[in-house]
Amino acid sequence: MKYINWKKILPHVIAIAIFLIIAVIYCKPALEGKVLAQHDMISARGMAQQAIEYKKEHGKFPLWNTSMFSGMPAYQIALDTKSTLPGFLNNLGLPEPVNYFFLACICFYILTQVLGLSVYLGILGSLTFAFGAYIPNIIVAGHVTKMYAVAYMPGMLAGFILIYNKKYWIGLFTASFFCAKEIMANHPQITYYFGIVCFLMSLSYIIIWIKQKEFKHMTIALLLAIISIAIGVGNYAVNLLTTTEYAQYTMRGGKTLERVGNELKAANTKGLDKDYAFMWSYGKAELATLMMPGAFGGSSSSYFDENATVVSRLTAKGVPENDAIQLASSLPKYWGGLESTSGVIYFGVLTVLLGIIGFVVSKSPHRWWILASTIIITIMACGKYVEGFNTFLFNNLPLYDKFRAHSMALIIPQLLMSLMAILGLNELIRVHKTGEIKKYIKPVLYAVGVVFGVLALLYLFMDYGSPIDKEIIAGYTDKSGNSELGKTIVSGLIADRKNMFGADLLRAIGFAALLLTLLYAFIQQWLKPIALVIILTIINTSDLLFIDSKYLNEENYETKDELQTNNFTVTIADEQILKDKDPHYRVFHLSPDRFNESRTSYFHRSIGGYHPAKLRIYQDVIENQLYKTPPNMGVLNMLDTKYFLLPDPKTGQIQVQQNPDALGPAWLIKNIVWVDGPVQEMNKLDSIQPKEFAIVDKKFASQISTLPIFDSTAAITMVHYSNDTIQYSFNSRTPQFAVFSEVYYPKGWNAYIDGKLAPYCKTNYVLRGMLIPAGKHVIEFIFEPTSFTRGIQITYISSILLWIIMAVALFNLLLSQRRKANQRV
Repeated sequence: MKYINWKKILPHVIAIAIFLIIAVIYCKPALEGKVLAQHDMISARGMAQQAIEYKKEHGKFPLWNTSMFSGMPAYQIALDTKSTLPGFLNNLGLPEPVNYFFLACICFYILTQVLGLSVYLGILGSLTFAFGAYIPNIIVAGHVTKMYAVAYMPGMLAGFILIYNKKYWIGLFTASFFCAKEIMANHPQITYYFGIVCFLMSLSYIIIWIKQKEFKHMTIALLLAIISIAIGVGNYAVNLLTTTEYAQYTMRGGKTLERVGNELKAANTKGLDKDYAFMWSYGKAELATLMMPGAFGGSSSSYFDENATVVSRLTAKGVPENDAIQLASSLPKYWGGLESTSGVIYFGVLTVLLGIIGFVVSKSPHRWWILASTIIITIMACGKYVEGFNTFLFNNLPLYDKFRAHSMALIIPQLLMSLMAILGLNELIRVHKTGEIKKYIKPVLYAVGVVFGVLALLYLFMDYGSPIDKEIIAGYTDKSGNSELGKTIVSGLIADRKNMFGADLLRAIGFAALLLTLLYAFIQQWLKPIALVIILTIINTSDLLFIDSKYLNEENYETKDELQTNNFTVTIADEQILKDKDPHYRVFHLSPDRFNESRTSYFHRSIGGYHPAKLRIYQDVIENQLYKTPPNMGVLNMLDTKYFLLPDPKTGQIQVQQNPDALGPAWLIKNIVWVDGPVQEMNKLDSIQPKEFAIVDKKFASQISTLPIFDSTAAITMVHYSNDTIQYSFNSRTPQFAVFSEVYYPKGWNAYIDGKLAPYCKTNYVLRGMLIPAGKHVIEFIFEPTSFTRGIQITYISSILLWIIMAVALFNLLLSQRRKANQRV
């Protein structure tokens, strides 16, 4: 304890206290026991409920989930990581969402201290990063994995910088730890973008090392960086290996079928369709929202009121005022390039301006990789709006075609601009002490002038059109083809959009004038450096919190009882179905979002569900058989759809309809219909009689040595049904072909006849089928993916290595402190 310098520690304690106080004040309802009504977390609860119940009974999560899409891997929904890293570090003992903001502040603050910045600059940068408007938006949406991935990024950067600056042991531990936490957050897309940043930063260091001929250090540093990544990845190996294995069988692994008009054709694509992947792209002009939050209307749920220009133009055309106001209240303010948005991506006017000034004045070697990363990833976020560059990446950059909603990439520039802003301020403070600051006056003014020059040109020359305009004109065109009303609405909207952009431009100019005034006062030595940073911190944080409060506020909270009541209350229809003690039956909720809701999965084994990466074969069946009106009953029968939930069109009440033709868990068929490829297989499903015949692709012919022979006494019965094991009893005087109402997934499901491994094949496009020899047999399916067991071994080894590195790093740190203390004596 005598080697600890408490005077040096106190400022950091104050910084942490500031982070906590601001997070608590902003998230005050969380301290009152309220919780956020987050759409994605509510969906996740429905997805995971069956696995949670299983864990309560068996002490562990299952590997297979039976409650969604007729079955899918449970490790995509709920799984113990098996890492020995303490999980409490995610919430730090704080309620949600206080923990998210606090964690983001702490991780960014660590980065600032590794870079040798002052505590004051560290506080400014940390609050800027943590309270950028995109973060409350993803919290409200319930994108928890994304939030954790974002929060841990600065810590991982800090670790690499320590290694690259020859602080090997503490750097190795820091990089390994935060790499593990980053990957364990389980948001591959954010981690992918961040990986580009780490690569560019490393490349920047490599160039410096080569120039300085530090080849030994370069070899050591890069080796340690690779080791830290390997340890980080290893701590999450059980999830990564299972996910990597699963991905190739999902929608993100490509297509085998595509429909051209009314004709179904074979496809052999990899990854997502480009149009689908680029659906959520950020418009180039819309990047103005990074410093002008209202320029493009905010969220898709914001609408015009009686003060809108569109109202006055409608009334001028003779539309009654009340009707004009009512019409305006249905028109969204948002007019950007995204399909929809829950809120704006806003860094803060001061953040952007200080960041740009930082690029101009900073002498930090970090400037160039920060600039390159910011430009490249901002272009990536624009997706289809910078089509040539992004199409090239989509077709050539490894794994890039697995991701969608590229607008989320802008969280990376939020991190980097927050960092560049304080690096620039740090440089201004440094040259102020040396008396050289006046030479930066013109570059600063030029930088700010260029920014507002571009914004002014946008204001003057944009057409303020939106993709919704054509729909409005078409929707308000009468039978005679008169579109005058629609054109009037659009002209009013264009005027309103220009007003919004202009108002926010003036707002940004006001902030810029304030910033330049403060910098001038600083140059004239009317303000000390600490006073300048404190004032900027107060102004910038207040600005961010003001915008944040539009998207995350008291209205987003409710009590836990209200959350349960509003989303997971057992209905009369649920109670009626739950009386059925059959362990296998499935339920099809015929709601409009039947394949995008998980409430049904909370209570029942559902035909539908919600998951961003459904099995490809199941998605094919959904698209070609279950989206039909009416859906294919033969397919629903083979999926053992025993109950339908039907919303009453008049009352909205859910009614139950039982299906007497559901085929149960397994049955024996009379004939096999052989097909050649997925197109024939899917087309044959159109007329399937699943009780009579099974559809099998010829590629499985080697697994069926003889055809089934009819036996009227033959029977197959399910005797045990659990998530990871299913058992059947079979008796027949002749060989039979059984169809099992279970989704085909070959990476883990093994079949056994009387305890001996037996082959099975994909049947009826999506199910399992097996030839069973004559006699009495016990058939068992066990889900035992080798990727899971191998992943556990790697995870345990990596966790142990991380703890060893931590111990060595701590020992070296204490030894170093002792040496310094002895030298002082």
